[in-house]
Amino acid sequence: MQHVPFGKTGLTTPPVVFGSTALGNLFREFSYQSKLETMRAIFEHLPKPVVIDSAGKYGAGLALEVMGDCLRDLGVPPGDVIISNKLAWLRAPLRTPEPTFEPGAWFGLAHDAIQDISYDGILKCFEQGLELLGGEYQTQLVSVHDPDEYLDAATSPDDRKRRFNDILGAYAALNELKAEGKAAGIGVGAKNWRSIAEIDARIELDWVMFANSYTLYSHPADLLAFMDSLHQKGVAIINSAVFNAGFLTGGEFFNYVKLDPNDPADQEKFAWREKFFALCERHGQTPSEVCIQFGKSHPGIVALALSTSRPHRVKTNVDAMSVEVPGAFWDVLKEEGLLAADHPYISH
Repeated sequence: MQHVPFGKTGLTTPPVVFGSTALGNLFREFSYQSKLETMRAIFEHLPKPVVIDSAGKYGAGLALEVMGDCLRDLGVPPGDVIISNKLAWLRAPLRTPEPTFEPGAWFGLAHDAIQDISYDGILKCFEQGLELLGGEYQTQLVSVHDPDEYLDAATSPDDRKRRFNDILGAYAALNELKAEGKAAGIGVGAKNWRSIAEIDARIELDWVMFANSYTLYSHPADLLAFMDSLHQKGVAIINSAVFNAGFLTGGEFFNYVKLDPNDPADQEKFAWREKFFALCERHGQTPSEVCIQFGKSHPGIVALALSTSRPHRVKTNVDAMSVEVPGAFWDVLKEEGLLAADHPYISH
């Protein structure tokens, strides 16, 4: 597994970026020892420097804090890790029985988090991220986290315009950090790829991270056209949540929302998955490997962000990057309507 250039940043990345949501106790509380073993595994199975993606939102800063502790306990030299911090959320005191952001998603937290997308807010998030990491480890990649959700919370067209101006202010702060040499590259991470396109039209980005967007389940033609344009401009693409937050490999959550098999609105997704599993079994394929191979198929994608809470899954994910899915199986998925028949990057 070789490093590849990370867009225009001057950095390189392995084809797998480690997503650190489990370090922040996403969906359940994990012991420090299990987190340490997971971190140990990524340095055993990925070429250095390893790239780790995090955010102040992950466990209200817990993921960043645990990451710094694990890196120190493992004795990782600072030059062996590249840290991406998606900025928008600040750690705050916990004054309610559970955190107020994303109820039901994060467990065992001692803090809350508040959103602050603005020029000053992003600088505060950046400094707080460095404090949580603990000093010797720096953030090389910075971005605005979930601007789509911030825009979707607008109560009127004027409010949305104000919020978009807040986002532009946040990028002014990121550009200053880059100009001062405090960051190597600026980007954006979002679940709604259209918000990335809206920002890309106004900001010169070095990289983008799609979540829940380019997956075997969802790969619309207009998204492909946008990805093509990013690739032509030399903007690096990281593809995240290629399992639609675990659903495509058997999980209960689809794009971070728990589905109900008895809800007619959710039944189509369960039916799609059942058909996909049956085809994989019939043709000797592993669902996770198929999703990973599809998720890396666009030529503009430099890496997949793959999260896991289980140390042994690190090697499994890394190995899956090298698996060859037979062309005949992609043809079957197209014939059965699970993959767009005219998809240009997967063919026999």
